[in-house]
Amino acid sequence: MTRPAYSFIRTFPPEPDRELRVERHYLLCASTGALRLEAQGQVWVLPPARAALIEAGRPIRVSIPRPVTTASVLFDTAYVPAPSAPLSVFDLSPLARALVTECGAWGESDEPLTTYAETLFTALAAVTWRLAEQPSPVAVPAGRSPELRRALRLTEQGLGDEVRFEDIADQVGLAPRSLARRFEAETSMTWRTVLRRMRVVRAVEELAASDAPVTTIAFTTGYTSLSAFNAAFRDLTGRTPTQYRASFRP
Repeated sequence: MTRPAYSFIRTFPPEPDRELRVERHYLLCASTGALRLEAQGQVWVLPPARAALIEAGRPIRVSIPRPVTTASVLFDTAYVPAPSAPLSVFDLSPLARALVTECGAWGESDEPLTTYAETLFTALAAVTWRLAEQPSPVAVPAGRSPELRRALRLTEQGLGDEVRFEDIADQVGLAPRSLARRFEAETSMTWRTVLRRMRVVRAVEELAASDAPVTTIAFTTGYTSLSAFNAAFRDLTGRTPTQYRASFRP
Protein backbone atom coordinates (compact mmCIF):
# COMPACT_ATOMS: atom_id res chain seq x y z
CA MET A 1 0.00 0.00 0.00
CA THR A 2 1.48 3.34 -1.04
CA ARG A 3 2.30 5.75 1.74
CA PRO A 4 -0.46 8.25 2.62
CA ALA A 5 2.03 11.08 2.04
CA TYR A 6 5.38 11.14 0.30
CA SER A 7 7.93 13.52 -1.19
CA PHE A 8 8.75 13.81 -4.87
CA ILE A 9 12.08 15.37 -5.86
CA ARG A 10 13.08 15.64 -9.50
CA THR A 11 14.97 17.87 -11.95
CA PHE A 12 13.23 18.78 -15.21
CA PRO A 13 14.64 20.29 -18.42
CA PRO A 14 12.79 23.16 -20.12
CA GLU A 15 9.38 21.95 -21.27
CA PRO A 16 6.49 23.54 -23.20
CA ASP A 17 3.04 23.97 -21.76
CA ARG A 18 1.34 20.70 -20.74
CA GLU A 19 -1.55 19.60 -18.54
CA LEU A 20 -0.89 18.22 -15.07
CA ARG A 21 -3.55 16.33 -13.12
CA VAL A 22 -2.75 14.39 -9.94
CA GLU A 23 -5.11 12.18 -7.93
CA ARG A 24 -3.64 13.38 -4.64
CA HIS A 25 -3.54 16.82 -3.06
CA TYR A 26 -0.31 18.21 -4.45
CA LEU A 27 2.03 20.66 -2.72
CA LEU A 28 4.21 21.77 -5.63
CA CYS A 29 7.46 23.60 -4.86
CA ALA A 30 10.56 24.54 -6.82
CA SER A 31 13.86 24.24 -4.98
CA THR A 32 15.81 25.81 -7.87
CA GLY A 33 14.57 27.62 -10.95
CA ALA A 34 10.94 28.55 -11.52
CA LEU A 35 7.75 26.97 -12.88
CA ARG A 36 4.82 28.60 -14.65
CA LEU A 37 1.30 27.50 -13.76
CA GLU A 38 -1.96 28.30 -15.51
CA ALA A 39 -5.41 27.56 -14.12
CA GLN A 40 -8.70 29.35 -13.52
CA GLY A 41 -7.79 32.06 -16.02
CA GLN A 42 -4.60 33.08 -14.20
CA VAL A 43 -0.86 32.53 -14.71
CA TRP A 44 1.56 32.30 -11.78
CA VAL A 45 5.33 32.01 -11.50
CA LEU A 46 6.60 29.59 -8.89
CA PRO A 47 10.17 30.33 -7.68
CA PRO A 48 11.63 28.66 -4.57
CA ALA A 49 10.05 31.27 -2.30
CA ARG A 50 6.53 30.14 -3.22
CA ALA A 51 4.40 27.00 -3.44
CA ALA A 52 1.19 25.87 -5.09
CA LEU A 53 -1.38 23.74 -3.32
CA ILE A 54 -3.47 21.88 -5.89
CA GLU A 55 -6.61 19.95 -5.02
CA ALA A 56 -6.64 16.31 -6.10
CA GLY A 57 -7.99 15.78 -9.61
CA ARG A 58 -7.79 19.45 -10.59
CA PRO A 59 -6.13 20.04 -13.97
CA ILE A 60 -3.56 22.81 -14.29
CA ARG A 61 -1.18 23.69 -17.10
CA VAL A 62 2.54 23.76 -16.34
CA SER A 63 5.46 25.06 -18.37
CA ILE A 64 9.17 25.11 -17.53
CA PRO A 65 10.99 28.03 -19.17
CA ARG A 66 14.38 26.94 -17.76
CA PRO A 67 15.71 23.88 -15.94
CA VAL A 68 14.03 23.45 -12.57
CA THR A 69 14.27 21.14 -9.57
CA THR A 70 11.06 20.45 -7.70
CA ALA A 71 10.67 19.27 -4.13
CA SER A 72 7.01 18.49 -3.74
CA VAL A 73 4.74 16.49 -1.48
CA LEU A 74 1.66 14.44 -2.39
CA PHE A 75 -1.05 13.74 0.19
CA ASP A 76 -3.70 11.03 -0.03
CA THR A 77 -7.18 12.54 0.00
CA ALA A 78 -8.09 10.39 3.02
CA TYR A 79 -5.03 11.58 4.92
CA VAL A 80 -5.68 15.33 4.92
CA PRO A 81 -8.75 17.52 4.36
CA ALA A 82 -9.39 19.10 0.99
CA PRO A 83 -7.68 22.50 0.52
CA SER A 84 -9.86 25.58 0.91
CA ALA A 85 -9.47 26.36 -2.84
CA PRO A 86 -8.85 24.20 -5.94
CA LEU A 87 -5.55 26.01 -6.49
CA SER A 88 -3.69 28.43 -4.25
CA VAL A 89 -0.25 29.94 -4.85
CA PHE A 90 1.39 31.44 -1.77
CA ASP A 91 4.68 32.46 -0.20
CA LEU A 92 6.39 29.75 1.84
CA SER A 93 7.30 30.56 5.42
CA PRO A 94 10.74 29.48 6.76
CA LEU A 95 8.98 26.76 8.78
CA ALA A 96 7.18 25.42 5.70
CA ARG A 97 10.40 25.36 3.69
CA ALA A 98 12.20 23.50 6.47
CA LEU A 99 9.40 20.93 6.66
CA VAL A 100 9.42 20.41 2.87
CA THR A 101 13.16 19.76 3.06
CA GLU A 102 12.86 17.37 5.99
CA CYS A 103 10.03 15.43 4.34
CA GLY A 104 12.27 14.89 1.31
CA ALA A 105 13.72 11.77 2.97
CA TRP A 106 10.45 9.86 2.43
CA GLY A 107 9.62 9.14 -1.19
CA GLU A 108 6.95 6.91 -2.72
CA SER A 109 7.11 3.44 -1.18
CA ASP A 110 5.01 0.54 0.10
CA GLU A 111 6.79 0.76 3.44
CA PRO A 112 4.83 2.60 6.14
CA LEU A 113 5.94 5.97 7.39
CA THR A 114 7.75 6.11 10.71
CA THR A 115 6.12 7.95 13.60
CA TYR A 116 8.59 10.78 13.07
CA ALA A 117 7.72 11.02 9.37
CA GLU A 118 3.98 10.98 10.13
CA THR A 119 4.53 13.91 12.49
CA LEU A 120 6.46 15.84 9.84
CA PHE A 121 3.91 15.33 7.07
CA THR A 122 1.04 16.20 9.40
CA ALA A 123 2.81 19.39 10.48
CA LEU A 124 3.61 20.30 6.87
CA ALA A 125 -0.03 19.90 5.86
CA ALA A 126 -1.22 22.02 8.80
CA VAL A 127 1.25 24.81 8.01
CA THR A 128 0.78 24.91 4.24
CA TRP A 129 -3.00 24.51 4.31
CA ARG A 130 -3.09 27.62 6.50
CA LEU A 131 -0.66 29.55 4.28
CA ALA A 132 -2.81 28.67 1.26
CA GLU A 133 -5.64 30.71 2.77
CA GLN A 134 -3.58 33.83 1.98
CA PRO A 135 -2.77 33.48 -1.74
CA SER A 136 -0.16 35.61 -3.44
CA PRO A 137 -1.32 38.45 -5.72
CA VAL A 138 1.61 37.98 -8.13
CA ALA A 139 -0.33 36.60 -11.08
CA VAL A 140 -1.37 37.73 -14.54
CA PRO A 141 -4.56 36.87 -16.46
CA ALA A 142 -4.46 34.14 -19.10
CA GLY A 143 -7.36 35.41 -21.19
CA ARG A 144 -10.29 33.45 -22.64
CA SER A 145 -10.70 34.54 -26.25
CA PRO A 146 -8.07 33.81 -28.92
CA GLU A 147 -7.65 37.53 -29.55
CA LEU A 148 -6.90 38.37 -25.94
CA ARG A 149 -4.60 35.39 -25.46
CA ARG A 150 -2.65 36.53 -28.51
CA ALA A 151 -2.55 40.10 -27.21
CA LEU A 152 -1.19 38.85 -23.88
CA ARG A 153 1.42 36.71 -25.64
CA LEU A 154 2.57 39.63 -27.81
CA THR A 155 2.72 41.91 -24.78
CA GLU A 156 4.87 39.44 -22.90
CA GLN A 157 7.20 39.02 -25.87
CA GLY A 158 7.79 42.78 -25.93
CA LEU A 159 8.41 43.35 -22.23
CA GLY A 160 12.02 44.38 -22.71
CA ASP A 161 11.10 46.96 -25.34
CA GLU A 162 8.88 50.01 -25.46
CA VAL A 163 5.76 47.97 -26.18
CA ARG A 164 2.76 50.04 -27.38
CA PHE A 165 -0.89 49.14 -26.94
CA GLU A 166 -1.78 50.44 -30.41
CA ASP A 167 0.79 48.11 -31.98
CA ILE A 168 -0.57 45.13 -30.03
CA ALA A 169 -4.11 45.94 -31.16
CA ASP A 170 -2.97 46.23 -34.77
CA GLN A 171 -1.23 42.84 -34.67
CA VAL A 172 -4.29 41.21 -33.10
CA GLY A 173 -6.57 42.75 -35.71
CA LEU A 174 -8.73 44.81 -33.35
CA ALA A 175 -9.22 48.53 -32.94
CA PRO A 176 -7.53 49.80 -29.75
CA ARG A 177 -10.90 50.64 -28.23
CA SER A 178 -12.22 47.14 -28.95
CA LEU A 179 -9.12 45.50 -27.46
CA ALA A 180 -9.38 47.74 -24.40
CA ARG A 181 -12.97 46.57 -23.88
CA ARG A 182 -11.82 42.97 -24.29
CA PHE A 183 -9.23 43.44 -21.55
CA GLU A 184 -11.81 44.93 -19.21
CA ALA A 185 -14.37 42.20 -19.93
CA GLU A 186 -12.02 39.22 -19.63
CA THR A 187 -9.50 40.36 -17.02
CA SER A 188 -11.17 43.25 -15.15
CA MET A 189 -7.87 45.10 -15.71
CA THR A 190 -6.54 47.62 -18.15
CA TRP A 191 -3.78 46.60 -20.55
CA ARG A 192 -1.31 48.83 -18.71
CA THR A 193 -2.09 47.14 -15.39
CA VAL A 194 -1.53 43.74 -16.99
CA LEU A 195 1.75 44.97 -18.53
CA ARG A 196 2.93 46.12 -15.10
CA ARG A 197 2.11 42.74 -13.58
CA MET A 198 3.83 40.90 -16.43
CA ARG A 199 7.01 42.86 -15.84
CA VAL A 200 7.02 41.98 -12.14
CA VAL A 201 6.32 38.31 -12.91
CA ARG A 202 9.19 38.25 -15.42
CA ALA A 203 11.41 39.89 -12.79
CA VAL A 204 10.49 37.15 -10.30
CA GLU A 205 11.59 34.54 -12.85
CA GLU A 206 14.88 36.34 -13.43
CA LEU A 207 15.56 36.77 -9.73
CA ALA A 208 15.06 33.02 -9.23
CA ALA A 209 17.01 31.87 -12.27
CA SER A 210 20.12 34.04 -12.18
CA ASP A 211 22.46 36.17 -10.10
CA ALA A 212 22.04 39.14 -12.43
CA PRO A 213 22.08 42.52 -10.67
CA VAL A 214 18.69 43.98 -9.85
CA THR A 215 19.46 46.96 -12.09
CA THR A 216 20.03 44.64 -15.06
CA ILE A 217 16.76 42.82 -14.38
CA ALA A 218 14.92 46.14 -14.16
CA PHE A 219 16.15 47.18 -17.61
CA THR A 220 15.53 43.79 -19.24
CA THR A 221 11.92 43.82 -18.02
CA GLY A 222 11.23 47.20 -19.59
CA TYR A 223 11.98 49.70 -16.82
CA THR A 224 14.23 52.69 -17.48
CA SER A 225 14.30 53.70 -13.82
CA LEU A 226 15.44 51.49 -10.93
CA SER A 227 13.27 53.44 -8.51
CA ALA A 228 10.17 52.85 -10.66
CA PHE A 229 11.01 49.14 -10.86
CA ASN A 230 11.48 48.87 -7.10
CA ALA A 231 8.21 50.71 -6.47
CA ALA A 232 6.22 48.49 -8.86
CA PHE A 233 7.78 45.33 -7.44
CA ARG A 234 7.14 46.33 -3.83
CA ASP A 235 3.58 47.38 -4.64
CA LEU A 236 2.71 43.90 -5.93
CA THR A 237 4.84 41.65 -3.70
CA GLY A 238 5.23 43.71 -0.55
CA ARG A 239 9.04 43.46 -0.79
CA THR A 240 11.87 44.96 -2.78
CA PRO A 241 13.48 42.79 -5.48
CA THR A 242 16.55 42.31 -3.25
CA GLN A 243 14.41 41.21 -0.31
CA TYR A 244 12.40 38.87 -2.53
CA ARG A 245 15.54 37.22 -3.92
CA ALA A 246 16.93 36.82 -0.39
CA SER A 247 13.76 34.98 0.65
CA PHE A 248 14.58 31.97 -1.53
CA ARG A 249 18.37 32.01 -1.41
CA PRO A 250 20.30 30.14 1.32
